[in-house]
Parts: sequence; C-alpha cells; structure tokens
Amino acid sequence: MTTTTEAPVVVPGSTAHSDGAFVPVQTRSERPSSFDPADFDAPTGREVNFKYTPVAKLTALFVNEAAPTGVMDVSVDAPAEVEQLTLAAGAAPRGEVFRPEDLPAAIAWTQETEAPLLRIPANAELDRPVLVSLTGTGGVAHAHVVVEAMPNSRATVIFRHTGTAQHAQNVEIIVRDGARLDVVSLQEWDDDAVHAASHQARVDKDALLRHFVVSFGGAVVRVNPSVELAGPGSQGELYGLSYSDAGQHLESQVYLHHKGPNTRGDVLYKGALQGSGARSVWIGDVLIGPDAVGTDSYEANRNLVLTDGARADSVPNLEIETGDIQGAGHASATGRFDDEQLFYLQARGIDEEQARRLVVIGFLAEIVQKLGIPALEEELSAAIERDLVQGAAA
Repeated sequence: MTTTTEAPVVVPGSTAHSDGAFVPVQTRSERPSSFDPADFDAPTGREVNFKYTPVAKLTALFVNEAAPTGVMDVSVDAPAEVEQLTLAAGAAPRGEVFRPEDLPAAIAWTQETEAPLLRIPANAELDRPVLVSLTGTGGVAHAHVVVEAMPNSRATVIFRHTGTAQHAQNVEIIVRDGARLDVVSLQEWDDDAVHAASHQARVDKDALLRHFVVSFGGAVVRVNPSVELAGPGSQGELYGLSYSDAGQHLESQVYLHHKGPNTRGDVLYKGALQGSGARSVWIGDVLIGPDAVGTDSYEANRNLVLTDGARADSVPNLEIETGDIQGAGHASATGRFDDEQLFYLQARGIDEEQARRLVVIGFLAEIVQKLGIPALEEELSAAIERDLVQGAAA
C-alpha cells in the first residue's frame, strides 16, 4: 500500500509550530520583519495586515525592480540649521529604528540606495517648519527618508504629497533625549495615485513625538505609523484626519508600543466619508510592555458616514503585559449625523445643508486645531469645505 503526505499549507503572515502546524500571527508585536524582499510573499489579502486593503491596486509596489528616475519631483525648504545628508544602507542612523514589515517597505529599503537624512541639531529650535514637497509625475517610485531630532531640539517636519504616482515610502523617525518633534504627512494626491507608506519611530528619554496623518487625495492611500516609546518619560501623540470620497480607500494601521517606564500615549484618528464606494480603514494596536510601568495610554477612532454606500472599518486592539500602569483604554465609534444636532441648528434658522457642513467641520476641527500651524490649519479647513461642497453637488 502506498501512502502520501501533503505538506501543510502556509498562510501568509503565519508562524510554524514544532508539530508542523501553522497559525496566523495573532498580535501586532509578533509581526515578522526583514530587510530582504525575498523574505516576504506578495500580499494576497488574506494576511492580517492586508485583509482590509485592496491589494490588487498595489501590485506595482510588489515588484522588486528599480523604478525609473524622475517620477517624483522632491524639494526641501528648511531652515539653515537643518543638516541634509544621504545615507547608504548600513550607514548610521539609517536602520537604527526601521525594519520593514511588509513587501513594499522591504522593496523601498532595497531600491533607495541613497536615503536622504534630515537632522535637527542638538538644542536647535527651528523658527519655521521643514517642508518636504513631493510631486508625482506618474509611475512607480520608492523612498526611504530618515528624520533625526537630536537631544533637546524642537522642530516640525511636513511631508506634502501631490500629483500622481505609485509610491512605496519608508519614513524612519528618531527622537533623541529631550527632543520635541512634530511630523505631518499630508496626502493631497490626484485621484489615481497609490501610496503605501510605513512610518517607524523611536522616542527616547523625556522626548515627545507628535505624528499626524492627513489624507484627502489618492485612489488608495495606506499610511501606517509605528511608534516605540523607548525612553523613560517619553510621549507619543498620534493623530489622523481623513476625508474619503467616492471610490477612495484611505487606510492607517497605527502601532504604539509603550516600552519604557512612565510613558504617555494619545491616539486619536477621525474620518469622514461620502459617496459610493468611499472607504476608510483604521486599525489601532497599543502594546504596554512588561517594563512599561506607570504607563498612561488611550486610543480612539471616530468616523462620520455622510452618505449611503460608504464604509468605515475600525479595529482597536490593546495588549497589556504589566499591571502597574496609570491607565489604558480604547474606543471606536462610527455613525451618521446626529439628528438632534441638525434639529438644534435648523431650529435656529440654519438651513439643512449649512447645518450639515457645520457638524462635519466641527467634528474634524479637533484634529486640525492640534497642528498648531495656522496657515496649514486654514488650508485644511478650506479643503474640508471644498470636499463638502463637491459632495453635495454630486
């Protein structure tokens, strides 16, 4: 008698056990990482980190080939104190924090042979933001950028994305002892752009990182921030704002790792959706490690659905590995207009269309106002107004 044995089926994003069985990765902290694209399979949509993503629209970013030059026009407007260098793979501090966790990030690491470094010197306090303008002209583009805030420095760095491209982007952020750094990633792409970005950061002793993801344009925009609060007394504030129109997919998978003692974290993402096929995805993972005593952490996601045919997916997760914390919690809510708010406004002579605009603007203004940059706040408020008007006209 002849017998045959079938090899076990390996599900992407799974791990092997000694008995030959494979189980999916259950927690965010178990996710594998590698600098070698060959260590990752092309996503299929079954993986835990891609199951909400339209992977068919990202296939150009799964090919490990050099992209043509000139796809992205990049300009940097920075105060004179900012050091601008380039880093080959292996040149510090490139790779000090960043480890690719998916195929597009590994390819971007490999294909970016000279990664730009923006370094804010120790004790420097910049009088204006560093503005990195990236304009796509069509085609595939890879990038790995390093932002390093040296001890006790103060700075804001804004990444502004416009035009069109299929862009795989890594942003590596290092916030040294006592520094305060704001990083804003602003997505104002054309309607056909595809953007898959991985932001990874480490925050050292008594330092603060405020990280913003603001997404309005693009066909598929997936900006995933991962922040490790490594040093004692470190703080991370992660904020997001998205406005998804018909056919748009706007996604963020947020990971906040409390590693050091007495750390503080605040995560708040808000989104509005209107139009058929409008989609937003938010996954929030918070890990409070065994040494993160005295942690105070909270994450929340709020979504406002303005029309039929729009969908928001919201998945908060919390892991706690020590009982000695100040507090931790998470929340998620998705809903339509509050009829009582509309009635209140209409009862005071405001027509329904204007009342709806006021409700939406008030809902999203909480994130806009946290930026602390008046010109950018005005610009984003105007963009929200514009999208509301266009949505009403459609």
